[in-house]
Amino acid sequence: MATATRTEKDPLGTKEVPAAALYGVQTLRAAENFPISGLRPLPAFVLATVWIKKAAALTHTETGRLDARLADAIIRAADEVIAGEHREQFVVDVFQAGAGTSHNMNVNEVLANRANELLGAKRGAYAPVHPNDHVNMAQSTNDVIPTAIRLACLAQLQLLVDAFTAMRDTLRRKGDQFDTVVKSGRTHLQDAMPIRLGQEFHAYAGSIDRGLRRVTEAADYLRDLGIGGSAVGTGVNVEPEYPEKMVKHLRAMTRLDVRAGKDRVQLMQSMGDAAGFSAQLRVLALDVSKIASDLRLMASGPRTGLDEIRLPAVQPGSSIMPGKINPSIPEMVNQVCFQVVGNDACVAVSAEHGQLELNVMMPVIAYNVLLSMQILTTSCTVFTERCIADIEANPEMAAYWLERSAALATALAPQIGYAAAAELSKRSVKENVLIRDLVKREGVLPPDQIDEVLDLRKMTEIGVPGGKHGAVAAG
Repeated sequence: MATATRTEKDPLGTKEVPAAALYGVQTLRAAENFPISGLRPLPAFVLATVWIKKAAALTHTETGRLDARLADAIIRAADEVIAGEHREQFVVDVFQAGAGTSHNMNVNEVLANRANELLGAKRGAYAPVHPNDHVNMAQSTNDVIPTAIRLACLAQLQLLVDAFTAMRDTLRRKGDQFDTVVKSGRTHLQDAMPIRLGQEFHAYAGSIDRGLRRVTEAADYLRDLGIGGSAVGTGVNVEPEYPEKMVKHLRAMTRLDVRAGKDRVQLMQSMGDAAGFSAQLRVLALDVSKIASDLRLMASGPRTGLDEIRLPAVQPGSSIMPGKINPSIPEMVNQVCFQVVGNDACVAVSAEHGQLELNVMMPVIAYNVLLSMQILTTSCTVFTERCIADIEANPEMAAYWLERSAALATALAPQIGYAAAAELSKRSVKENVLIRDLVKREGVLPPDQIDEVLDLRKMTEIGVPGGKHGAVAAG
């Protein structure tokens, strides 16, 4: 059965558009031109663009440039989309013509058609509300899309902050819980001096805290909006009061702390603020991935690995090996973080590839930055709630490996010198003898000093084992 259509016209001619579609001829051309990935604009990006259209209608009502009746219809149509309706109408592939004109026109057409319906007119007639003349009044794709990127990122920021704050605090609680567990430190994946498991988890919390602060600092640059720049940032066809009024309305409807940018030409030319924000998401992802990898390593085994911690079992780990449990959540987190690194590489190259007054790679910048925020936020929540919160220490195994660490000879160096300590370390490995037993057997230290010098807990704090300065004889 043939799909019912309506005839629409644009500067390239006429075209049949599905009768049920709220989008129009320009959107359809874009959908046909770019059947690339099947990826659609992320909801946050659609929402941010619609906010701009609503703010523009409110602004033009104030200035008297747009008939109040038409403005009200556009606002009502925008409110429907903001409330979650008509989201299936935003159909242009992420990989589309430069700058995002196709996405901008998709939004313009949906709002114009719905506004006309609210006024009793037909879809596709674009009267009395026209997508370009009224919904896009005083705007250009060139200032709408960069503004939408900024608004969308800022709108999603608090969700990310909340997720990572919860992760940081959970890591800190685990640090407190594991403070009595002394284990072998490892550098280069080789034995190193003792460290408390709690110290490791507190350090993880510190990395997340620093990363989160860098993200929020980078986000502050996104608060400067270039809306009102129009085609090249100069504000042609824009009323002088428009930028400030737009920011006023955007602040009111989004509750975001945004500002009118002082140099709209610069804000249009450069995607540096978005790239800087993406870069800090990447740095945060690097730390998160490192933590996930560490947990996988410490949980390796349980019989042939380290087995110093136990991760919660969330699902069977093998289709062939009965009883096998894998570190499924950290493995997922690693993959998310790798994707974020790739997203940032795309953003960085795209940000560099703007020419003169505009960066035409904004659609892919928008998608990748927002995708990074989305998957970092959701994976962080899962990581915290389904893994980190229920990690258990295995003190017995931690103590087992620690006593066998050849690095414990380091504590002897202040007493007997580096060379003698190094020789003991080599003998410990070669003869498979504990450092403590070797010291006793060889009489390296007086019996009453051995436990003091080889106090494993004290080795996890600043100080010289066995005394303030040690007692190495002069050479």
